Amino acid sequence: MNQNLSSYRIFYTVANTGNISKAAKELYISQPAISKSIQKLEEGVGCKLFSRSSRGVVLTDEGKLLYDHVSSAFETLTLGEEKLKRSIELGVGHLKIGVSATLCKYLLLPYLQEFIRQNPHVSISITCQSTNETLELLEDNKIDIGLVGKPDNLKNIHFDFLEEIEDIFVCTKDYLRNLRARGVHKDQILTNSTLMLLDKNNMTRQYIDDYLSDNQIQVKESIDISSMDLLIDFARIGVGVACVIKSFVKEDLASGALVEIPLGIPIHKREVGFAYKTTTKPSKTLGEFIRFYKNF
Repeated sequence: MNQNLSSYRIFYTVANTGNISKAAKELYISQPAISKSIQKLEEGVGCKLFSRSSRGVVLTDEGKLLYDHVSSAFETLTLGEEKLKRSIELGVGHLKIGVSATLCKYLLLPYLQEFIRQNPHVSISITCQSTNETLELLEDNKIDIGLVGKPDNLKNIHFDFLEEIEDIFVCTKDYLRNLRARGVHKDQILTNSTLMLLDKNNMTRQYIDDYLSDNQIQVKESIDISSMDLLIDFARIGVGVACVIKSFVKEDLASGALVEIPLGIPIHKREVGFAYKTTTKPSKTLGEFIRFYKNF
């Protein structure tokens, strides 16, 4: 396009009004400026666009052809402006969140339920990945915010603490009773049971592996499981001892469906919270979500 948008705006207005004087008043510019702009546009396209009449100006055949396209373009722009204004008024936006399946179910959903109630026109995209993968997506600007375990390296990351989580080992009373019947003492449970852990790509698994290694606990038999829900379900039916987050099984512990394995050295609690990049200015929608969860 050899002409600038203002030239086509003038052309479009003159064609609609059919009068240079009326167009000048509508555009708040002088009549000579309009005449000069039309002349320059005609030179640029290589043909006459208007012919004078007793009532003002009318489009030539070439002008009508150009007007059809210019009119369509300005109508599209006007529609875009109206949609943008309406979306701003309604609070329309898009929020991309990264979170592990476990934290999504047990921690994120309550926040989302209330946020969506307050912001019904915001669309939400959830990417369920491990914490490590969520941080990678955040670094690559593929998500706006992540709900993660606090990373060791906070470079370019702002972390808002939500709560502490505590990892524990649990099993059924029957499973524990059978271990004791075989002469397994309480300080030998982890080394003599089928230990059920999240898969090795999960940050929780890496944290537990470090705990086992630091305390010289040798695991003889283990099962890698893809989700916390399955870990809890397998523990409930007596498959083995599962490493779970304590707050996620509080009802099972209260009812006696599961019991906590006593540990000589407890596993340190971990921090979880929302993380977003400090090197990128938050969008309006992300800013709204940050303000929301800080006051939740």
